[in-house]
Amino acid sequence: MPRLGDIEGGLPSGTNPERTPLLDGSNGNGHAVNYSNGNGHIVSQRQWPARDGIVRHIYNKTKVVLFSNYVNILLIFVPLGIVAGVMKWNSTAIFVMNFLAIIPLAALLSFATEELALMVGETLGGLLNATFGNAVELIVSIVALTKGEIRIVQASMLGSILSNILLVLGMCFFFGGLKHKEQNFNSTVASTMSSLMAVATSSLIIPAALYSSLAGSKEASFDLILHLSRGTSVVLLILYVLYLIFQLGTHAYLFDAQHESVEGGESTPEEEQQEALLSGVESAIVLVVVTVMVAICAEYLVGSIDDMVASSGISKTFIGFILIPIVGNAAEHVTAVVVAMKNKMDLAIGVAVGSSMQIALLVTPFLVILGWIIGQPMSLYFQTFETVVFFVSVLITNYLIQDGKSNYLEGAMLLGIYTIIAISFFVYPDPVGPLGGMPGQP
Repeated sequence: MPRLGDIEGGLPSGTNPERTPLLDGSNGNGHAVNYSNGNGHIVSQRQWPARDGIVRHIYNKTKVVLFSNYVNILLIFVPLGIVAGVMKWNSTAIFVMNFLAIIPLAALLSFATEELALMVGETLGGLLNATFGNAVELIVSIVALTKGEIRIVQASMLGSILSNILLVLGMCFFFGGLKHKEQNFNSTVASTMSSLMAVATSSLIIPAALYSSLAGSKEASFDLILHLSRGTSVVLLILYVLYLIFQLGTHAYLFDAQHESVEGGESTPEEEQQEALLSGVESAIVLVVVTVMVAICAEYLVGSIDDMVASSGISKTFIGFILIPIVGNAAEHVTAVVVAMKNKMDLAIGVAVGSSMQIALLVTPFLVILGWIIGQPMSLYFQTFETVVFFVSVLITNYLIQDGKSNYLEGAMLLGIYTIIAISFFVYPDPVGPLGGMPGQP
């Protein structure tokens, strides 16, 4: 393959000297003019082909990125959302446009992460996927946390978990079950993930139980809850690090998707091999640019929530629990369902349950620690109703995946309970209080 910059008009330069195009500095007879650099060497003045090659390369890579996912058609809403925020349009318009803008940005973030993961190897690739898999939710939550929107942060974290273990996993079971009568997956891996989710559930139940048992003032009680939440967050982060070591190091063979059995020869090891479409530097550039765009859109999205709640009557709880998680996980939702229909249930379980576990053991504890650093009273204390919903959801999910088999009826069960929860949060009013009803908060 000729090097970048050696292509002229689609043909290797020098292939036919008589067809060499005219260049700057031509003497008018079709030949380029060369100039001496003063030390006896000849310096060619043919600069434009290399420049054309770079432009062509950038164009091709941009086309690869833009056509990486069909949802990228919604990228038109990125400039529209930013303009709406800058021009201070109606709060509902700002929210909707930036809401739609984040969907393709999440898909691009996922694409760039996968490309970078292919370049750095399996271990570092797994770490990158763990770090950027929930980047959209993390960015939106950080923006909301800096604005003091504790209610939005907590609702979006819990909503992301419920969205993955009920909506995404339910769709995987349902649509995969429609195509395949019964699907099998690694019950050991699923059991490990569900056990960690049970630990995360306990980290939310314990603060709620402690607060209800304290007899002192609300301010003093909430100070104790904050201390408990920060200590618990440190423990959860340590558990997540140990899980990464377990998954990527000591017990990596349990998580190897190559050992997954596939019906009917639908896929082969050759088909599983992927070739990176972007280089490591190009992937990193896309990650940085998309992350900045997500942060800008998230800024306007969060900033418009209060006015939209006041004008539309939709509660912050519903926005945080249902709407924001669907946007942030849109790309992962599609990926999980597609691989489930290909009978790759280990991958589907890894995307759905694994993403929930990252939120519970990594993102939420990190936000508690970040709130501690910047002076925001972010805690692991949730309202009783929300804690019960979380507990019931994890319990049902653990019960359905413990046998290592799935079918469309189990998927319908998960989708049904998620629909019931969504309706309940739609009619559930925001708790009374300046910061979402958190007791003792200023």
